[in-house]
Amino acid sequence: MHQDKTQMAVNNNRNVSGALQTRSIRTVEDVGDERPMFRSDFSESHSLQMHVRLERICRALYRTGVCADRFWLDREHCCWSSNDTFYKDDDCKAWTKWPWMLNHYNQGFIFLFLEWIFYIGWALAMSTLAVLFVKIFAPYACGSGIPEIKCILSGFVIRGYLGKWTFIIKSVGLILSSASGLSLGKEGPMVHLACCIGNIFSYLFPKYGLNEAKKREILSASAAAGVSVAFGAPIGGVLFSLEEASYYFPLKTMWRSFFCALVAGIILRFVNPFGSNQTSLFHVDYMMKWTFIELVPFALLGLFGGILGSLFIFANIRWSKFRKNSKMLGGNPIYEVMLITLITAAISYFNPFTRKSAQSMIQQLFDRCEDQIDEDSLCDQNKALSIAFGQLLWALIFKFVITIFTFGIKVPCGLFVPSIAMGAITGRILGITVDQIFRAVQATPGHSDYFTCQLGKDCVMPGLYAMVGAAAVLGGVTRMTVSLVVIMFELTGSLEFIVPTMVATMFSKWIGDGISKMGIYEAHIELNGYPFLDSKGEYPYSTVASQVMRPSINRQPDSESSMSDLRELKNELSVITENGMTLGDLESLLRQTNFNGFPVVVSQNSMHLVGFVSRRDIFLALHTARKTQPYVVTSSIAYFSDGVPDSMPGGPAPLRLRKILDMVSSGMLETW
Repeated sequence: MHQDKTQMAVNNNRNVSGALQTRSIRTVEDVGDERPMFRSDFSESHSLQMHVRLERICRALYRTGVCADRFWLDREHCCWSSNDTFYKDDDCKAWTKWPWMLNHYNQGFIFLFLEWIFYIGWALAMSTLAVLFVKIFAPYACGSGIPEIKCILSGFVIRGYLGKWTFIIKSVGLILSSASGLSLGKEGPMVHLACCIGNIFSYLFPKYGLNEAKKREILSASAAAGVSVAFGAPIGGVLFSLEEASYYFPLKTMWRSFFCALVAGIILRFVNPFGSNQTSLFHVDYMMKWTFIELVPFALLGLFGGILGSLFIFANIRWSKFRKNSKMLGGNPIYEVMLITLITAAISYFNPFTRKSAQSMIQQLFDRCEDQIDEDSLCDQNKALSIAFGQLLWALIFKFVITIFTFGIKVPCGLFVPSIAMGAITGRILGITVDQIFRAVQATPGHSDYFTCQLGKDCVMPGLYAMVGAAAVLGGVTRMTVSLVVIMFELTGSLEFIVPTMVATMFSKWIGDGISKMGIYEAHIELNGYPFLDSKGEYPYSTVASQVMRPSINRQPDSESSMSDLRELKNELSVITENGMTLGDLESLLRQTNFNGFPVVVSQNSMHLVGFVSRRDIFLALHTARKTQPYVVTSSIAYFSDGVPDSMPGGPAPLRLRKILDMVSSGMLETW
């Protein structure tokens, strides 16, 4: 037997190099339509396909070896393609381990040490490359992106956050960071990537690109499409955009988002990036029914999820504040990423649940017992309470602690999958416990007929508890309710168990809000100091606007009034006119005031709002014009509109400032 395995390893070792040279990756060309929302969805779906396939390549290369004839496949799909119906650690003929390539075939200390070194080495290489890309090319590509998307949809402007460089670097960095084995997910950043695509395509259509309010309709629909392709949950994506992401969500934006999610779901099914011919990421097929007495443990899962989520938010925010104020961590993001990756990979290797990818672990925890064929699986009653139970408990503690330090590092990282993983582990532990209780009660003589059932068939489903626990912990972290329940049943395809999911989600929401009102995204918004006014929040302020405003002056301006006189007549409201002010007037306004920004109006007599310009933007624009444009002088007229007249021969050149004008305020006031 040992000689057969050794010969198999030698043959794979000979074939792997040739396969690596001859195989190639197919690329998908972007095909568009004249409708911007459809085009962004089409591109987003193909972007997910590329993400999944390239992530499998990276993950396959660093885990424990490489597929001999299809190097882009991970171990599971590699063994499927080799027609190995059943396989264990060494039974897959197509999978070549790294020690085999170094002519080490005996599974002793050196063999395991080499596997451990390769496991850590590939993780460090990919995470370091990801953080280097982010630091050098696109600093906005780090993190989840959902807190910033919430602020942008509420009217806040972050220049460059939805640009093409952010999209490119976050796409590449997300593949590397996800495949490195860090405790993070790619589903949250997919919302950011989808909004980047929507923002880029909106500029192809002036109706959307030049109107900030219309553009935010596309961004709301893009957020729905991002969740749709990330989880395979079109309806959940629309509800996520409504409940969590969007600040203003009228009815027409809802059906447009629904159309975008529909297109994304169709294309997702067509390209089949998961390789399962299903749109649901963690498809389950439970044949049993849940009983009413099980609502008690489901509620306990919700209670635990709310407590665990609140503890995670508290610890992560405290660590993020320390990172933000620490020169050692804040000034050395590369070393922080490398250290966290080293700790994660070095410890994860020794636990079979944390060694595999989070997606594979969640799928294993969701599966039914009759689907498990490995003698060391969770369904082996001789080992479930000893080895597997201890491994799950250790995996839960490790996942919780390491995710606290991982979420917020300078690589693309999401929080959905780690939260689902922690909840699935918790639910599986409780499911095993409840199953053992049912077995003990049924083994007792004279037990009630209520506990009479066929063990393993219609008594307790530990996989169902894992699914409910995943919803509970994710709800405790994000505080989502309706959209979370819909995402979970679309994610698993199990509509029958929507009531247990609702029970756990509501208890998680109640307990979490009782401890702290803010979810993880709102907490990070407050930590970063973004000007976000939550539409779901309650603000018990009794002060009205008239109590803080100065009374108006009942005197009309005359034709000889100076700029300072006009400003005094307008209650000293410092404004900038769309046309007519000189460069010297703008510089004088900056010297005389200390406001962070100024409204741009049509004229001093007609105070119709055109837009808003920040103090920093106008200062940089004037400073740059002074240095780079020789004919721009103090008497040059500044224009914040498109109609700029040609300069007179020998006269000062006009100053074009239309690009720095923020039209969000005026766009929001427009009646569509």
